[in-house]
Parts: sequence; C-alpha cells; structure tokens
Amino acid sequence: MACERSSSGVRRWLTFTTGLLECLCFAGAVFGWASLVIVLRREGYFSSLCVNTTSVRATGLNRTEDSERLNFSSAGVNNTHPLECSEQDEHFSLVFTITSFASNFLSFPSGFLFDWVGTTVARLCAICIFTLGTLMVAFSAPALSVLLFPALSLMGVAGRMYLMTNMQVGNLFGARRSTVITVYTGAFGSSSLLFLVIKLLYEAGVPLYSSFLFLSACSAFLVFRTLFLLPLKRIPYPVPEHYTYGIICCNSNTVMLGQNEANNNSHMTLSETSADDNTCLNELSFCQCVRSSFFFWHLLWLSVIQLRHYLFIGTLNPMLQRLSEHDQSVVSQYSNAFAVTQLCGVLCAPWNGLIMDRYRAKLKSAGLGECEADLRAAMLSLTLTSLFCVLFSVCAMIPVLQLQYFTFFLQVLNRAFYTGSDAAFIHVIFPSCHFGKLYGLIKGLSALLSLLQYPCFILVEDILNGDPLYVNIGLTVLVLVIFIHPVSVYIYCQRIALKQTLRKVNIVSC
Repeated sequence: MACERSSSGVRRWLTFTTGLLECLCFAGAVFGWASLVIVLRREGYFSSLCVNTTSVRATGLNRTEDSERLNFSSAGVNNTHPLECSEQDEHFSLVFTITSFASNFLSFPSGFLFDWVGTTVARLCAICIFTLGTLMVAFSAPALSVLLFPALSLMGVAGRMYLMTNMQVGNLFGARRSTVITVYTGAFGSSSLLFLVIKLLYEAGVPLYSSFLFLSACSAFLVFRTLFLLPLKRIPYPVPEHYTYGIICCNSNTVMLGQNEANNNSHMTLSETSADDNTCLNELSFCQCVRSSFFFWHLLWLSVIQLRHYLFIGTLNPMLQRLSEHDQSVVSQYSNAFAVTQLCGVLCAPWNGLIMDRYRAKLKSAGLGECEADLRAAMLSLTLTSLFCVLFSVCAMIPVLQLQYFTFFLQVLNRAFYTGSDAAFIHVIFPSCHFGKLYGLIKGLSALLSLLQYPCFILVEDILNGDPLYVNIGLTVLVLVIFIHPVSVYIYCQRIALKQTLRKVNIVSC
C-alpha cells in the first residue's frame, strides 16, 4: 500500500520533473545550431571551402593550395586577406538540413518501434544513438568535418524519441494532460539553449570535445530514469487504479499486473465507445486514421510551419552577417540573444496546454461530449498557432537588424505552440494505441517538405545575391494556407452540432 501511494504521488511528480529536465537538456539540442556553428567555424570545420579571393584572382591558385597556406582566425577570416566562405556556410546549412530531415523522417520508424516494443527498449536504443552522436562530435576534427552529418542526425533522431516517450507522462495527470504535453514540447524547443552553453564554455576556455564528452556521460542519468521512472510498455489513459511502473519496491508481478490492467483498459475504451458518437475517433484503425481528412490537413499544417522555422534557423547566421555587414561581434551578440530566447519556449508552451484544458472543461460543463470538446479545444489551439506563424513570418522578412529581437520572440512563441498543438492534437483526437506511429508518420512525411530549405538557401545565396526578401514573401503567402486546418475542424464540429440538434428535434417530435 505504501508503494502504491508513492507511485501515485511523489513518484508521479518525480517522473514529471525528471522528464522536464531531460527534454530541456537533451531532446531538442540540435535546434541550437546557430550557436554551435560559431564554435565550429572558429575551430575551422569546413574551412578548406573558404578561398582567398584576392590571391585567387591574382595568381590563379586552386582552392586547396590556397586554403592550406591561409591562417584562419577565430572568426573564420584571415587578418590580412578577405576570404570568401559562402561554400562553408552552405555546408553548415546542409548539416542542419539533413539533421532536421533525419530527426523528422526517422520519427516514423521510431514511433513504430515505440508502439511495438514499448518505452524501455525504445529509449535504450535512443540513448545508445544519442551517445554515439555526441562521441562522434567529441572526437571529430576540422579534417573530419564530414562527421558532423551523421553525428548531429543521430542526436536529432534520439532527441525526438526522448520527447515521444515522455509525452505519455501527461496521462498520469488526467484532465491536465494537454498542459503536461505542451510543457514537454516547450522544453524540447528550449533545449536548443544547450549549444549556447557549449558556446559560452568554449569562449571561457573549455574545449569542444570536453563538453560533448560530458553529454555522453549524462547518458547514465537517462538510463536510470528509463529503468526506474518510466513504464516497460506505456502509460495508459485513463490510468487504472493501483497502476504502477518501473523497477520499484514492489515485485515484478505487481508491475506486470499494472500493465495488464492498462492493456485491458485500452481494449475496453475502444470497444465500449458509443457507435452513435460520430465525433469520437477512438475506434479507427491505423489505416483509417491515415486516410482521414484530419490526418491530411494536420500533415499540411505541420509541414508548412516546420519549413518556415527550419529555413529561418538554418539561414540565421548568414542573415545576421548580412544585416550586420559581417561584424562578428554583432553576429555573436544576436546569436546569443536567439539562443537565450529559446529558453522562453518552456514558459510559453504551457499556455497552449492551459488554454486547451480550460476551454475543454468549459465546453464539457456546457454539456458537450468529451470528444467534441477535445475537437473544439484543438481547433482553438490550431488557430492561435497559425496566427502566430503569420506574425513571425512577416517580421522575419523585414530586413531590420534591431527588429530581429522581436522576431526571435515570435519564433519561440510560435514554435512552442506548434510543437504542443501537434502532439496534443494527435494525442486527443486519435487512439492512443496508434500515437507513436501517427506522430512519427506525420513527422516523417513533413520532413520531405522541410528538405526544400536547402534549395531555398541556395536560391538566396547564389541567385538572389544573399537577399532573402522574395523567398520570405513566398513563404509568408504559403503560411496562409495553414488556416485551412482549423477551419476544417470548425466545419466538422459545426456539422456534428447540427446533427445532434436535428436528433434532439426528432426525439422531441416523436
């Protein structure tokens, strides 16, 4: 009995807080790329792609011979000769493009693995992948710059698995599960602060490899949490009475009993759903979920927003260099400001969950069914997120350096909302037994569109002479398309409300 009380009380909050720490420190670290690029440039990664334009024009030396005799300063620019490093910037942008693509595209096999083998096995695989990625960065060197491609990709894939396996913790908090999910997604966005910390440590004299070796050592904490504070399979919703999880003071039979109760509860939820309740999607199979209009519009909605954000992050450093006229101190200042604002994501994201939970409770008290209340709450969240994305896109295309502080804030706010809305929509609309597969499939398919960020970067650098105005205008127009998703949910809710009204009228007339 004492063990059960611990599981329902202190254990639950310990699971939540350690999960928050995990998402904040590891899950989305790769999205702090703008800070890490500065360190990598100072270390000389891809520096062989920089050329001395003066000497090349004068003597006709090839790039390899010229780059070998140049002395690259910490800013990536020679003290006496101007360097052309556009190809270096392109390779850094390509690293982030491939990383963001791998992080999303491989979410489908990761989600399938999560649904198939459960939390413990999936997370142990993710920890091994993450550790391998950090070790590859730690032992890389400018001569092995190509290692950045697999290393950052591995860290991104593992980080997405960390987030995916932590979102089920929201089930432990009942009616506040949307708030918990959005807190975790906000922490996921704020974890990009990690690379800023690495940058500041580097400037204070801590070598890059030491920071990444420390990250590798932190995997011990992740293993401990996996074994002691998370379930073997998954946390059901609603949580059965006496449910427990992890390696605890109770014996393994108690753990398996809790899991069997969870499985029975899951089947009961699917089988006892009313056939007349057309608003609830709990009875759909995985294939039916994929063929639904909700899935298609949500995929389009997420893909467009991600493309806008990834292109902004991937081109942030070149944009700052252009607006500051290549003043490296200003670039570093704004890069630090961008990284610091990412921490605000963990503060902004809970508002999305609170809005959803409060609005859902208000609708349920007004007499709406749980499924319809979930849909309407999700619609409100999708609408707010779409509005923030338009504002962010408009500010991002205005070439005023001081305005970028406000752009950074809008980017963090929108990212906190869209990551929370994405996970919460899938979690509350579709069956929980398909969550990992659906979440991963949507992320994987949206990654295909995110690949357009690299051609857009090449278009800006090579054809538009570094001026992204026309690309930003096109993206802003494209962003307007995402309002179709909340409108489609609204129309569906209105159709259901009309059917219920007609049903009540028919009953009264009879």
